[in-house]
Formats: sequence, C-alpha cells, structure tokens
Amino acid sequence: MTCRSLTVADLFGTEDLSADGFLGGQLVLFQPKSGYRAGVDPVFLASAVPARAGQSVLELGCGAGQAMLCLGRRVPGLSLTGVELQAPYADLARRNAAANDLAATVVEADLASLPSDLRQQSFDHVIANPPYYRAGAHSPAADAGRRTALGEATPLATWVEVAARRLAPKGYLHMIQRADRLADLLSAAQTCLGSLEVLPLAPRTGRAAELVILRARKGGRAAFRLHAPLVLHRSESHQRDGEDYSDSVRAILREGRALDWPGA
Repeated sequence: MTCRSLTVADLFGTEDLSADGFLGGQLVLFQPKSGYRAGVDPVFLASAVPARAGQSVLELGCGAGQAMLCLGRRVPGLSLTGVELQAPYADLARRNAAANDLAATVVEADLASLPSDLRQQSFDHVIANPPYYRAGAHSPAADAGRRTALGEATPLATWVEVAARRLAPKGYLHMIQRADRLADLLSAAQTCLGSLEVLPLAPRTGRAAELVILRARKGGRAAFRLHAPLVLHRSESHQRDGEDYSDSVRAILREGRALDWPGA
C-alpha cells in the first residue's frame, strides 16, 4: 500500500479557490475563498528586499507563495525556495509558481525541524511573515489554515534563529510583523544578527504604526536605525470608498516597484 501526499484537492476544490491579482495583475495567485488569504503584507515584505538576479531567497512559512512570488516577479533570475508547514498550502504555492512561470522549490516542513538537505544550504536573503498573535492572545480562527497562519505555535525567536542560521555571510533577513511585537522581534534578532533597521508602516498621518518591517544582516555591524514611518494613505482620515494610497505605496502594490528604504 502506498501513501499519497496531501494535495490542494484534499482540502480545496476548484470551487473553493479564487484567482486573485497581485502587483496590478502581474501575478495571478490562487487562494482559498475560506481560509488564510493574503492582503498587502506579503507585497510590502517582497518590495523591501534588495535582491539581485542570481541570488538565492528562502521564505519561511511561505503559505501559498505570495511574498516569494511577488519578489520573483520583480527580480527575474532569483533562486526561490519556500518552506511551508501545511501540505495543502505548500502544494498551492507550487501550483501558483507554475501558473506564473516562476521556478520555485517548495518544501513541506516544520521550520523548527528542517530537512537535512535544506539545513546544509545558505541563502542571500531570508524573508518571513510570521504569525502575528502570541499563543492565546486572540480568539483562534475556525478555519485550520487561518488558525495556523495567524496564531503563533512556533515562538517568534525560533523564526529569527532559523533564519539567521540559513543566511549566508552578509545575507539579509526581512520580516514583517505587528508593531506590538517589535520588542520581541528585536530581542531575538540582536542575539544573532546585526545592522538592524526598522521601518514602521502607518496607515495615515498622525496614526500609530500597525506593522513594522525588520531588516537585519548576518555579520552586520552598523548601528540600529529606526526610520520614520511609511504612511500608506494620502488623507488623514477615511473620506470615501476606494483606494487612496500615496503614489509611492501605489507603485509598490500595483506596479511591483521596490520599497525605497530611507538612506539606502
């Protein structure tokens, strides 16, 4: 008797998936209609990475592949690898890569217990969008995919430690996380990485940042930098239905432009 790997069809029928445009339609990605669905967060994460053609990228917890595929569309010629715990989402990431003519290797694994061949590899860039909520800090979602994606099972420090081990010397880590987890993120990163920078993402002028992007470098020695927030929307309050992103943010989300780090 042979054992069959779990596939998207075991969890998601065709009628359970939507085809959603990212980067103004440059990518069309399948996502479950009910389950974990990515918003703008992985797009911002991908835009923050200063990758160049020929470099290697590892995404921890890649889900359906949104962040690494956005990065792969912006920067042709990257070697993309994703790690995903949930088998149906890992299979969906493979399907999304193939549907968009992007080469990517997706490994179904727990990031805290990576396969031996992956533990022998190093990468120029590691990216991750870890679960936003500490265990027990929010009401768990009914859907298993959303529950795993949003609720922390593996400690945030472990995400950072695993990323650091997989980075090549002078390689970059980029993570996006809720602003109220910044202290945890910095505490973990400063033990194994250097040249830490934080870019807050604020919804509007005068509003507190809700998300942050951390940049860190293996072997980096630069002083810590906390940048002024990137303000996402033009107006100070929601005034009408529809988008009112700033020009620079709209270029990131709809045109696939790179995020310009202050002082870069």
